[in-house]
Formats: sequence, structure tokens, C-alpha cells
Amino acid sequence: MNTIETNDERTQPDEVQPAPLPDARQTPWLSIVSGGAALVLATLIYSGIHQRAQAERRLGIVTERAAITPVSVVHPKPEAGSQQIVLPGYTEAFTDTPIYARTNGYLKRWYFDIGAHVEKGQLLAEIDTPEIDQQLDQARANLKSAQANEQLAAITAARWQNLLRTNSVSKQETDQAVSDLSAKQATVEAMNANVHRLEQLQSFEKVYAPFSGVITARNTDVGDLINAGAGGVPQELFHMAAVNKLRVYVALPEIDLRAAQDGAKAELTLDEFPGQTFEGVIVRNSDAINLASRTLNVEVDVNNPGDRIKTGAYVFVHLGLPDNEPRADESLIIPANTLLFRSEGLRVGVVRNNRADLVPITIGRDYGASVEVIAGLNPADQVIVNPSDSLTTGTAVQISTASHAGAQ
Repeated sequence: MNTIETNDERTQPDEVQPAPLPDARQTPWLSIVSGGAALVLATLIYSGIHQRAQAERRLGIVTERAAITPVSVVHPKPEAGSQQIVLPGYTEAFTDTPIYARTNGYLKRWYFDIGAHVEKGQLLAEIDTPEIDQQLDQARANLKSAQANEQLAAITAARWQNLLRTNSVSKQETDQAVSDLSAKQATVEAMNANVHRLEQLQSFEKVYAPFSGVITARNTDVGDLINAGAGGVPQELFHMAAVNKLRVYVALPEIDLRAAQDGAKAELTLDEFPGQTFEGVIVRNSDAINLASRTLNVEVDVNNPGDRIKTGAYVFVHLGLPDNEPRADESLIIPANTLLFRSEGLRVGVVRNNRADLVPITIGRDYGASVEVIAGLNPADQVIVNPSDSLTTGTAVQISTASHAGAQ
């Protein structure tokens, strides 16, 4: 009997053969290469992470330093026993006046222009006045006629008085002759006064300097019609100023009123004369406080030989304060550029524990570049110079090295 092979036996798959084992001589080299590659990769990863961490730390340090504001500081100084206050002022001519004409006419000629120094009584200009000349001639003729009538009336009155002694004429006729003489005499006096008036107007044809000074303006020229003000606005011919002595007006703060002592010396300095001082004297004050500015208007007179100081110049007036004036015992002096003007009041920035502290202060006198502090500060305080407007209490600050050197 034949054996029939089933499909299961025919389709039985071949047995799976195991993979060949690698050669034992190649295994160490593969391990070394794999380990080296892994080590290099780990080194690169660590180096990148380390560099990034260092960069982040450096950025953090730079950011922290940038957040700290560098500042310069000064220490308040005790106030000296003798102090001066420096106030701005302006100069004016001791005498300053416009020159007008006193008669109508046409300008004939002028002799001085602006900047010319003239003496009192010196001729400045001449005016041609034909109408005044004609009126004067007519007045003189009328005066001669009146004088002739007066002489005739005097002869007649004397004759009638002599005839009255012999009763040749009546008393009434004699009185009329005497009265006529009196009327003629009055007419002569009136005519004479009119002549003097016109002669005075004619003398105004020549314009003279009323005082010694300098011509600061000339507002006319040859041929101009001159109006003395009759029926119109008078025309200013020249403007003169006496500059040999100047007036300096200073607005003195109310707190320093004791510096306004009449007769006290005052020193003047000007930017155009560096290193030079001019001596002046306090001569008067307004004796009233200005309600708007709370200041006293003080006049200082200063001699000006050679016209060195110009009128209208901006000057600094140094006024000494009396040594016996009472002052605060602990008053200190700080620069004016340390002040902060806030809505809550005057403040200064003080460095404490590397942070800014806005301290309220009370000031006394204002010396211009510096101020007196009578409350709020100690000599050991480190006051910030030129503080930023955005400075607030608690702001981190760092004192610069140059500031330390300057403070010492």
C-alpha cells in the first residue's frame, strides 16, 4: 500500500538558521570607536550648555549693573561766619531824557550823531523858523509904534498938568490926558512882553545839551518839519544819557533785607570783564516789599569813568550780610544743582545703604550757585549732585570714584 504524503508535509518550511557570530577580533575596535564618538558628543553638548550658562550669567550681571544708577555726591559744608549774596541786576543811566524842540520850523542842521559825547550847553542842532522871525519883526515894529504913542501921551499929559496950574484947562481934561498916558504905557509893556516872548521862541531855534552825556538816539534829519507840540504830538529830536555814573537796581529777597543798608558797599561783576570788580554804594531802596515777588527794590550807584559799563548791562551785585545777623546754628551750604522741586516740596537725594532717599529740607538764604540749608541735612550726608527728575526713594545707586575723590 502506497503512502500518500499530505500537503502539510510538503509545505513544511525550512528550518531557520541562526546568524553567524561576528569575528572576535573586530569587537574591541567597534567599542572604542562608539565610546569615543559618544564622549565627543557629550563634550560638545556640555561645552555648549556651559557657554550658554556663562553668557546668561554675564548678561544678568550686566543687567544688574545697568539697573544701578551711577551718581556723584557732595557733603554739606558748614556756613562760614561772613557771607555774601549774589543777585542779578541791570544798569541804567543816572540821567536819561529825550530832547524835544520848543519851537516849530524845519531842521536846518544837526551836529552830533549817536554815540557822541557832549558837554552841557553844547549846540546839538539848529531849526529854521521863518514864521517866528516874521512875527518878531512885526512885534518889534508894534513896540516902536506903541513907544511913540507913549511919548506923545506923556508930553500931552505934562502939558495939561501945567495948564491946570493956571486954570487954563479943566480938571476933567487933565485927568483924561493922564489916563491916556497910563493906557499907552500899558500898551508898551504888553508889546515889550510879546517881543520878549518871540525872542525866547527864536532862541529855541538852537537846541543845546541840557547836561553832559552821550547821544543814544537821533530821530531827525535835515529838512524835517519840527513840531513843538502845538496841535500835535511833539517830535523827539535826540535822546541823551548821563553815563559817568550809573544806577543799578537789584531785587533783594525779603529774607535778606538787612543787607539793604544805605551807605553800605557793594561789588559789581560783569561777564564781559572776567576777574574785575566795580565798587558801588547802596544809596536808597523802595522801602516797600513787592507783593508779587516778595523782594525789595534796592538802588546801587556806581561810578563809570571811561564809560566802561554800558547802560542796560546785566550785572551781578555782591552784597555783604552783617556779621551780627542771627543765623541758624546748624546751617549748612549745598550746591544749588542738588535741589529737586517736587509737588510735595523741596527735596534732595541722599545716598544711604547704596540707595537713594529723597529728604525734605528747609532752605534759608539763596546765594545763587549755593543755598543755605537750616533743617533736614547733616554734614555726613552724601547728597546727590544733578539728580535725575525721575529719581525716587529706594532707587539703587552707585557712587562714582571721582565723586569720592572730590568729596575728600
